[in-house]
Amino acid sequence: MNNLSDNKTRLWLLPVLSGIFIGTSYIPFPPWASLFCFVPLWMFWNRQTSLKGVFWGGLLTSFIFTLIGFNWVTYLLHEFAHLDWPVAVLGMLIYALIAHLFVPLAGVLWFLGRRWFVWSEPLSLALMALLTILCEAYSLTLFDWNFGYSWYGAGVPIYQWAEIIGFSGLSAITLLCNLPLYIAWQKRRQTAGKKILLTVVWGFVLLNAGGIWLKNRLLEPDASFKALLVQANIGNSEKLAAELGKGYSREILRRYTDLTDQALNTTESKVDFVLWPETAFPALLGEAFKFDTHPAQLSRFIQERELPLITGAYSVDRDSGLITNSLFVLDKTGEIVPPHYSKSILLAFGEYIPGEQFFPQIRDWLPPTGHFARGRGPSTLLNWNGYKMGPQICYESLFPGFSRSLAELGAQFIVNVTNDAWYGTWQEPYQHMYMTLARGVEFRRPVLRATNTGVSTVSLASGDILQRSPLHEAWADIYEVPYLTNPPSTFYQRWFWLVPGLLWTALLALIGIGIRDRSKKQ
Repeated sequence: MNNLSDNKTRLWLLPVLSGIFIGTSYIPFPPWASLFCFVPLWMFWNRQTSLKGVFWGGLLTSFIFTLIGFNWVTYLLHEFAHLDWPVAVLGMLIYALIAHLFVPLAGVLWFLGRRWFVWSEPLSLALMALLTILCEAYSLTLFDWNFGYSWYGAGVPIYQWAEIIGFSGLSAITLLCNLPLYIAWQKRRQTAGKKILLTVVWGFVLLNAGGIWLKNRLLEPDASFKALLVQANIGNSEKLAAELGKGYSREILRRYTDLTDQALNTTESKVDFVLWPETAFPALLGEAFKFDTHPAQLSRFIQERELPLITGAYSVDRDSGLITNSLFVLDKTGEIVPPHYSKSILLAFGEYIPGEQFFPQIRDWLPPTGHFARGRGPSTLLNWNGYKMGPQICYESLFPGFSRSLAELGAQFIVNVTNDAWYGTWQEPYQHMYMTLARGVEFRRPVLRATNTGVSTVSLASGDILQRSPLHEAWADIYEVPYLTNPPSTFYQRWFWLVPGLLWTALLALIGIGIRDRSKKQ
């Protein structure tokens, strides 16, 4: 009796093990266990006889990997929501419980399907893997990550396949590899198990060789520009005070202009434009405000140096009267080049409150939260001096469809401005950086990323990442960026829905096989 109880207890170590494997295989960790991270959990699910066990096993896995891979949420709650550390830790625990419910959901769907349709063992395993992949792909999460980004973070050449299937497709392949390795583990004492393992290893080697070939076949750039990226490292308290009109605006502007001048003094070559981060300019910007103190000061600064500037700034939406989080181009005379871009994918509970259009009173129940107007989305480029620039602000870089729209408009390169000051120095700045630069690999365009506190950098169409800024230090650097004036569409850009279509087709086919087999048995 005691042995049976001990075996049941040890069985729960399997979802714990999967949680550790997944959590320690995401950025900034190398993806050392990505190809087999779900195997222990799937073994646990396959031994369960109740729906409750499957659900709690999946929840335990997601809880653990969220604590390991996304513990920066604790710092965010302390810094952004101004919660005491014990309350922030409690908030992190709650977030870990609900952030990745796609794992227990996949288990529940698989268990119910197996019980209703009495799937055969091979079909059951295939559907377990496929449901996990689909639930992950369509999961509702604040930070839209996937298992493909880790290959880019580790510099493994397989990430080059993103131009064919996107990083979401790489994520699907990564999770799918867990299936043969699950079978290989089951048959580890047999020759068949060793053959399956060897097949997966060789397949992985060939995919990486293909990644190297994909990179080497890229077209040579036919133009280049020099851009100065500035990272002023403005503290959250100073930035908030400036936004609330309580001072620091003049000091913030001075820091940006001083850093810009210092960088210009280190080079004799011409800089084509300067890039400042998200909401770097500490006052409202736009035609209606150009004679205000700080906009006029900025205009003089640009005129004196004949130096075009791209900067993040707040503005006001004409229709709603709400504040916008925007990106402006100012030419060498200090004039604003229309049209400017306003952020359209807003951050929930940071820039808007979900559902407040239906329940306005919800704003009274929560701490002070931003109330921003949405922009019109990726419907226009920043066109200046012959450059076709695809604008992104912060969080928008996480959505491949957004960048695809910019590529469809003919963007030659992507300009991303971000403020990651709320997240600390441990995980999120690196996760966010790679997820942003990943869009450049998918659509083969350079990405310029300027942040308030780091990591600021430039990635090329090849995915190569140039000099990276330090975290939480004032910094500026000049980059020479090669690019194509007429970049061709990538396969992923043209066949954006191919991988989702294949996954759903495979699911329907497998379910159809299951229904047919059940009918035959009956």
